[in-house]
Amino acid sequence: MANIKSAQKRIKVTEAKTLKNRMIKSALKTAIKKFETSVNANNAEEAKNTFAGAVKALDMAVSKGVIHKNMAARKKSRLAAKLNAMA
Repeated sequence: MANIKSAQKRIKVTEAKTLKNRMIKSALKTAIKKFETSVNANNAEEAKNTFAGAVKALDMAVSKGVIHKNMAARKKSRLAAKLNAMA
């Protein structure tokens, strides 16, 4: 355990940020998984709705600095390709 006051604060701040980032990443993975299951079930209408949710989650993760913008762009492109392959 740190003895210096600033180091103790950094530990607390890091734990809080880690928790927040983990929540955002978990929500992102859940949104992508919902889209994947709707695509696998060949449910086109539900896939469109869950695609919008997944894209929104990806954009939010980028804006919060949890993932890189190029990673989000790549994931959106791959999800869109899966959606277009259904139609």
